[in-house]
Amino acid sequence: MEQEVILSVRNLNVKFDLRGRILSAIRGISFDLYKSESLAIVGESGSGKSVLVKTFMGLLDANGTITDGEILYDGMDLAQFKTEREWLTVRGKKIAMVLQDPMTSLNPLKTIGFQICEAIELHQGLHGAEAKAAAVSILKDVGISDAETRVNQYPHEFSGGMRQRVVIAIAVACNPKILICDEPTTALDVTIQAQILKLLKDLKVKYDLTTIYITHDLGVVANVADRIAVMYAGDIVEIGKCDEVFYNPRHPYTWALLSSLPQLGIKGENLYSIKGAPPNLFMPIHGDAFAPRNPRALKIDFVERPPYFDVSPTHKARTWLLDPRAPKVDPPDIIGKLRQGVSENV
Repeated sequence: MEQEVILSVRNLNVKFDLRGRILSAIRGISFDLYKSESLAIVGESGSGKSVLVKTFMGLLDANGTITDGEILYDGMDLAQFKTEREWLTVRGKKIAMVLQDPMTSLNPLKTIGFQICEAIELHQGLHGAEAKAAAVSILKDVGISDAETRVNQYPHEFSGGMRQRVVIAIAVACNPKILICDEPTTALDVTIQAQILKLLKDLKVKYDLTTIYITHDLGVVANVADRIAVMYAGDIVEIGKCDEVFYNPRHPYTWALLSSLPQLGIKGENLYSIKGAPPNLFMPIHGDAFAPRNPRALKIDFVERPPYFDVSPTHKARTWLLDPRAPKVDPPDIIGKLRQGVSENV
């Protein structure tokens, strides 16, 4: 059965003007987001993950501009939106975001209940006692015990994990169709991290959400994502179902990311690290952006940008290694350990 596309990105380009110098943050990205799925967007810091999803909500910094492409959602092209009034028809109401640092998302001078009720009143049309009752109900949904008391408390009275639950509650209170989670567990310890990820999975089902996870940690998304998009230097270099990307990765950058998983480390040996640094996005990129860091790079990788090659109907990668004319290049040995290592330890 063909899946319903809820959001479609076509040839998206985003540039930033930094003191007269132009930085190409997003370079011709195209992909579809399917209704009710969980898509994880992974990559190193600076790969463009957060910039990409901010374009869906009109949250680009003032010096950032969509220079080309389309973001098609609900019969609208969001890339054409110019005014705050236009964005308010989508932001929160249709697409909501959970940011990585709850302390910057919450007002320390307002009670938790007030901040959740703001979203409920704006997006659900409830007021007074009805809005407060809804806020208590949502707090219970996100796992806050004694919600009737907690609703009257302030952010400083909550732990880090509980504050993140409140931020999630505010996003869910908007009744969105798409929930973007931007590094939602970065500031939390491992135990709380697992609880928040389970919570997001449960809320996805209860509220029929389509979710996007932004993370640099492939291990975090192993149990929550239906599909994974791997980003590098402002481009999606590989996208496929979770099992396809974990167990049959085809882009050398995906190999490198997976090889960096701590779960695959061997006692007494150094953890794998990717040599070199990402390219300078102020400069034009020729060929495959990952080629200078890729020990298996072909000559053509330095000359021409590879197109997407289909690995399966649901899996594709932007690498010349998949061209029928390319020599056979095997992935690193450590990738072969994934089926045992990741499935047992993540």
